[in-house]
Amino acid sequence: MQLFVGVDWAEDHHDLCVVDTAGKVRAKGRVTDDLSGVARAHDLIASAVPDEVDEVDVEVVVGIETDRGLLVRALVTAGYRVLAVNPLSVDRYRDRARVSGAKSDPGDARVLADMVRTDAHQHRPVAADSDLAEAIKLVARSHQSAIWSRRRLANQLRSALREFFPAALVAFDDLTSADAIAVLGVAPTPEAAKGLSRSKIASALRRGGRQLNIDLRAEAIQAALRTEHLTQPPMVADAYGNIVASLVKVIAAHTTQIAELAEVLEAHFGQHPDATILRSLPGLGVVTGARVLAEFGDDPARYADARARRNYAGTSPLTVASGTRRTVRARHIRNRRLADALHWWAFNAITRSPGARALYDRRRTAGDTHSGALRVVANRLVAILHGCLRTRTPYDEATAWAHRNDLAA
Repeated sequence: MQLFVGVDWAEDHHDLCVVDTAGKVRAKGRVTDDLSGVARAHDLIASAVPDEVDEVDVEVVVGIETDRGLLVRALVTAGYRVLAVNPLSVDRYRDRARVSGAKSDPGDARVLADMVRTDAHQHRPVAADSDLAEAIKLVARSHQSAIWSRRRLANQLRSALREFFPAALVAFDDLTSADAIAVLGVAPTPEAAKGLSRSKIASALRRGGRQLNIDLRAEAIQAALRTEHLTQPPMVADAYGNIVASLVKVIAAHTTQIAELAEVLEAHFGQHPDATILRSLPGLGVVTGARVLAEFGDDPARYADARARRNYAGTSPLTVASGTRRTVRARHIRNRRLADALHWWAFNAITRSPGARALYDRRRTAGDTHSGALRVVANRLVAILHGCLRTRTPYDEATAWAHRNDLAA
């Protein structure tokens, strides 16, 4: 016997709906997000089993709109087959089931139950990744989120400086650099910056960690900060200065935490048995390799073939055909974190692998943009990675590009 469970999860409660193979609702209810709630969920599922059927002979398939969290782990541990359903798929299926546009949490649970009853083969089971891979994933995502957050803060800082202190933008190309943080930390306004002597700038650079060309860099910064630009009234400039000082402190804190998370990520990644294979591929360093491992996972049965891995990565092209029209375009609905890691992997690989470089040059000659050509390179690298992991062999340039003699030459 099979039972199909839809779980509409939320922060403090979850709605469950249990249906049988005929689509008949066997049980439904709302449970809390704690131990008693999970026990109540098991009781609801058990109550849907007829008395004449042994619970051991029942297969339970669960549909839920997430692939992580305590609830998902509890369901997997209980022996249920848990399918992670994309929320976009649920939204489309809801329209198919209810043209009125009605929506409710219990209704969504019913929709999820029906989805896994009729279309379970279309959805990916929650991967059986190892605890180490899960730990790497958590740290890698935190590290990446911290970098993205620092980038947003740097954009805010750049916006503020443009309004009252354009000389700082002349002095520093990268506002997250140690030089910029050190100098803007002691001189957040144009007036204060113009009063900085070369020795004070040099001292700030040393405190920021610079060890080479300190005097030359201090001279260049002083010259840039003393150039003439339009100015704001003193009171307005002081207000902007307080904003700059605040942003500089937050960016500095982010930089410290990013470095600490990178150390943790390196330690975790080094313990994984796939790390040696990943590091053998051109362009994959510790951080990028850890991100790729984290987002792909290490469940050997998760991807049936290289095509499945490339489709999950979002690097394979998407074909849209209707009648006589046929277009091929990039996939935009994909794992954003994995896409970012693959972009930088391909960018690094074209300077380290002759085969990757030749493929990139060929696509550029054919008219692809820089990003488009990198996406083609990433698509090929993902296939190579799949082969290396499947055969448990490190990367070999000749083997990887042997099928493309025109690229390997």
